[in-house]
Amino acid sequence: MVVRIDVTPQDVAASRFAISPLIETMHAQWLLDGRGPGGVHRHWVERWRGTYRELERRHPALAAVAVVSGNRGDANVDFVAPPPTGVRVPFEAELSAMRRTPIEQAHAEIAAVLARRPPAPAALRDLLLGPDVVRLIADAYEALWTEIVSRTWPHFHAILERDVVQRAGRLAAYGWAAALDDLSDQVRWHDDGHLEIAIGAEEERHRLGGQGLLFLPSAFIGNLGAYLAEAWPYALIYPARGTAVGPPSPSSGPARLARLARLIGRTRARVLEELAAPATTTQLAALFGLSVGTAGGHLAALREAGLISGTRTGRSVLYARTPLGDALCAGSVL
Repeated sequence: MVVRIDVTPQDVAASRFAISPLIETMHAQWLLDGRGPGGVHRHWVERWRGTYRELERRHPALAAVAVVSGNRGDANVDFVAPPPTGVRVPFEAELSAMRRTPIEQAHAEIAAVLARRPPAPAALRDLLLGPDVVRLIADAYEALWTEIVSRTWPHFHAILERDVVQRAGRLAAYGWAAALDDLSDQVRWHDDGHLEIAIGAEEERHRLGGQGLLFLPSAFIGNLGAYLAEAWPYALIYPARGTAVGPPSPSSGPARLARLARLIGRTRARVLEELAAPATTTQLAALFGLSVGTAGGHLAALREAGLISGTRTGRSVLYARTPLGDALCAGSVL
């Protein structure tokens, strides 16, 4: 099936990127409970699965919400994932918005999903249709965030923020074709002003009405997702660049990286490898668990060697590899 979304110049101007710690907590649950493949996050999942199983025991709402979220098609509730409003919205603010969901709305969304799904166990169905379902799900997600996701959030947020900075810049400078390049092989931009998205089970056509499209990178999903319902702004959720979804490329093999590490040191080799996509000092520090000062020292050394260059964007400096840095990472000068 192909969804067609007509895009006007007003939509281009209104489109934006956002990051949602609450939605990422939901996506992380899909991996931790086994509904999604661990993939590049296999070790992370193994590290935290035992903690997650204990959370499931203490919070039955985690098993209940799995019945009505993360399903293919439109068999999902919306209230558990309010639309994010920016790239640095605190988890607590999003959770508060979810807690304000009227119980009548929650029950209506849940009932609609249950009608399209196989019968749920009675205990989970009773919880989902009970008077405290919003509070119970919110409490469960708060525990999942506090005890698992928040522990490594700086790393994942740095990945998401890098993706947003790069794509938003390309969107502003070069248009949608450049911004959507390598977003997903399910998305195709047509120069007459419309998007084609290979998703879902039926042919659909939508107009954004000047409100633009919301782009949400995710560190935990491997396939494109879309919100095309009235309860949400139209949105695309896509795998963020830098999470290494899928098999690694031959150019990032361990033997080549080891040779590079012997030349410039392991940490600087990893930093140079990461700078195939631009990043700030703060983002790299979060990615590698370094202090900002230590990350800055490595960047200064790489810059003095002519392997990277910096470009100021607002208050930040984005670093990226130079042609010499590219050649060194490719192994052509090793």
